[in-house]
Amino acid sequence: MTDDEVYAAYAPPAADWLRVNFVSSADGAATLEGLSGPLSGEEDKRVFKVLRARCDVLLAGSGTVAAEGYGPLVLSAERMAWRRAQGLPEVPVMAVVSRSLAGLDPEAGIFTEAPRRPIVVVPADLPETQLEPFREVADVVAAGTGAVDLPAAVAALRGRGLRQILCEGGPRVFGDLIADDLADELDLTISPLLVGAGPVRVAEGRAAAEARPLELRHVIEAGGNLILRYLRGSTDE
Repeated sequence: MTDDEVYAAYAPPAADWLRVNFVSSADGAATLEGLSGPLSGEEDKRVFKVLRARCDVLLAGSGTVAAEGYGPLVLSAERMAWRRAQGLPEVPVMAVVSRSLAGLDPEAGIFTEAPRRPIVVVPADLPETQLEPFREVADVVAAGTGAVDLPAAVAALRGRGLRQILCEGGPRVFGDLIADDLADELDLTISPLLVGAGPVRVAEGRAAAEARPLELRHVIEAGGNLILRYLRGSTDE
């Protein structure tokens, strides 16, 4: 597939859209040796980069940001050129969801070297003493009490014009998005690996009230990987 074909394959069906991107092993593990990276190959990373180029904001939990070593959200020259051609800013905004800000460093490159000012999404009752260092390097969005209220957080992001949301996890954030019925799309790469018992699934944490039906939009086989795109609530026929 050409780059244009990959971009077209992931065109969002609506102006407001929240997609989640994960990789898992063939037996359902979301991590290998504690990280998702070892499950991902060249084919999965190609989709990963296209999805980043297509979004207005990249949403990730603080645990994933810390564990996976997220740096500043930057794109290649080719991806930035594609965004400019679509009338988009050269890079998306990075938004980090955190219940307590524990494990996040306001001096880390994800904040201090970001080409666009990042966002931290936190509960409204978090002490100002914890928030103050982050206000220097990021916009603070307060949503919920005691824990992040994801429906309110998503509404706040869209209120800023960040309507195309890409979530890269972690599993607990994805579990909460399912429970709150916020996920419009799951982009899942199944890696040809057997990991065995132990690692978490792609969705963890709070249980959903019911199963959410999905429509399988495409299956791409590449390098032994199955690259799946599932939609729900799509009007794109």
